[in-house]
Amino acid sequence: MDLKGQEGLLPLILGRRSYRGKYKPDRIPREHLTAILEAGLAAPSGCNRQTTSLIAVDDAELLKKLHAVIDPPVGETAPAMICVLTRRIIAYRDRCFAVQDYSAAIENMLLAITALGYQSCWYEGHITDTDRIGDRLAGILGVPEEYDLVCILPVGIAESEPSMPPKQPFDERAWFNGFRKDGDPEADR
Repeated sequence: MDLKGQEGLLPLILGRRSYRGKYKPDRIPREHLTAILEAGLAAPSGCNRQTTSLIAVDDAELLKKLHAVIDPPVGETAPAMICVLTRRIIAYRDRCFAVQDYSAAIENMLLAITALGYQSCWYEGHITDTDRIGDRLAGILGVPEEYDLVCILPVGIAESEPSMPPKQPFDERAWFNGFRKDGDPEADR
């Protein structure tokens, strides 16, 4: 597999951006939304408990209702939104892998979104914060109580080119054969 070629996996991963700008009003074809959802559901799942479920919303009136409760507003011009649901199921002994499960699903979906030429952003923090926006979104969508709505992904075509945020240098965050601090002469043992 060519990881670095123009059609390879690494350019897709390295080209993904978190887009917080405005979106064009172009509808997302259902087959694209379905492909994005399938990518999310194909993610690994701790002990195969499959704790993640997904709702794609592309109905304009329903999107308005959802955005009415999201404060501060995010992704309000996107023509589609994916809502990520989880169930807190014990997978192994006393461990629950729901966060890992839905995180893997979200990354798969973000990569699928990028591959299809769209933009998105992982919004979780203020969705699950103390004001419980996720609960209100779940109520609008008819989500049963045993599920938590933990994240939203607006999906659409960006009005402006997403920017690349500064990243720390590779050798300050990744090493071979052990952790090292800057200037460590034993860097490549």
